[in-house]
Amino acid sequence: MTTEAPAPLLTLDIDRTGDVVTIKCHGKLISGVTDVLYSAVCRNLKGTKHMVLDLGDLAYMDSLGLGTLARIYVSTKSAGCTLELMHLRKRVRELLSLTNMLSVFTIVGESNGMIRF
Repeated sequence: MTTEAPAPLLTLDIDRTGDVVTIKCHGKLISGVTDVLYSAVCRNLKGTKHMVLDLGDLAYMDSLGLGTLARIYVSTKSAGCTLELMHLRKRVRELLSLTNMLSVFTIVGESNGMIRF
């Protein structure tokens, strides 16, 4: 009998182009894996002027995921880096809206059929 390791709850694709870093999140941003994203952001802050978190493949986010986004916002701002969230799915957008955090972030990409920049 073989046992396979379970798939990670959160995986990241990181792309650096000059002083812009894009981190694409896949899976779930939930308790137990939030440090994966936060650590990746912190490791890539040096020399970064602009950071984009692409949340299009983020299936679910809990309250700790929400707190991590707030923590990332503070860290990037403190480092003199701008932060944008891209491709918010309906559930993530609703969570940000319910907690009045939607207006804190700059949202780019598709948003209910509209493009916001």
